[in-house]
Amino acid sequence: MRVVREPYGFVHVDPSPLKEVYGGPSGQVFVECMRIRPETGESGTVVIFSHPIGGGSFLPLVTALAAAGHHVIYCNPRYRGNDTALILEKCVLDLGACIADARKRFGYDKVLLGGWSGGGSLSLFYQDQAEHPTITTTPSGEALDLRGANLQPADGILLLAAHISRSVTMTEWLDPSILDEDRPYERDRELNIYDPDCPNQPPYSPEFVAKFRKAQIARNRRITARAKATLAELKAQGQPNAERPFIVAGTMCDVRWTDPTQDPSDRRPGTCYLGDPKIANDGPVGLGRFTTLRSWLSQWSYDESRANGVINAGAISCPVLVINNTADLACTPSHAQRLFDAVASQDKTLVQIEGADHYYVERPDLLPTAVTTLTVWMAERGFA
Repeated sequence: MRVVREPYGFVHVDPSPLKEVYGGPSGQVFVECMRIRPETGESGTVVIFSHPIGGGSFLPLVTALAAAGHHVIYCNPRYRGNDTALILEKCVLDLGACIADARKRFGYDKVLLGGWSGGGSLSLFYQDQAEHPTITTTPSGEALDLRGANLQPADGILLLAAHISRSVTMTEWLDPSILDEDRPYERDRELNIYDPDCPNQPPYSPEFVAKFRKAQIARNRRITARAKATLAELKAQGQPNAERPFIVAGTMCDVRWTDPTQDPSDRRPGTCYLGDPKIANDGPVGLGRFTTLRSWLSQWSYDESRANGVINAGAISCPVLVINNTADLACTPSHAQRLFDAVASQDKTLVQIEGADHYYVERPDLLPTAVTTLTVWMAERGFA
């Protein structure tokens, strides 16, 4: 079936006193979207995909869903392609504006959130706040009113190769051998799994893994404490709106990459979705490499970020489908299982797609399996 792509955008109001995206007037935000649909045929249901940094309108699964007859919208929040100053609460506002606009502009009756990869936790965070709005400030204390934003709840959520959250994923990938953020390349050999002289080699003992995980959380908390202290210092100096960018070294260090017995799956050992994890650990495109004080607290902090899929999933009531790709190099099986277990909805389903990778690039032959799974699930609930 021929697929039609319709790019469009809209402006919505955001009274936030701080501006962390380039261009445009203060108080207004431009949201860029693309509707992907079959050339013929109407639908009362739309699947809206979004991701904190957007950019997924050409994902194989997105295109395949449209080719199978579904209407899809990909919503790029204001931070399209750049998460250095990203505030997740503002991504929720942008997604909410997209949902309201799609219902008004195209007349869709039902909206499903397509939570692919990092969009999974965003979808759960959105639905949590749409069903039970509570937030009136960002984690750093700036006014941001989700409680009064009139967010429209989605009718269902699709968690597709999704991880728990940016903050949990960051922590599980954080290099614990870095003990001093000002000297990030002086590393503790006992914890440096990429050092051939590290005394701990795979398969790792349970004791070492426990020590490793504890050290990762401790490092995340040290960075969080530093960010909060710096913001407090700036405020005390009479600069309450000042920001400070900083670099986080070592953000692709996980025992799962070097030891396939950890969170076992069909993934290839010794690699990650960015290639060689040792290179990605300090490379320029590593997760959260460049960030800011407020952004760290909102999206990367283990304790301060509110977008935690496990927590948010426990507060929602809509139907949820969780799909785990068993050869995924980014989102491992434990993440899918933890999300599924946490979902409070009465109607929840977990499906394993054997051999599928994160993007369906290596196994495009499995795309029809994913699309059929989604189509059947939607039809059974009246969303087709």
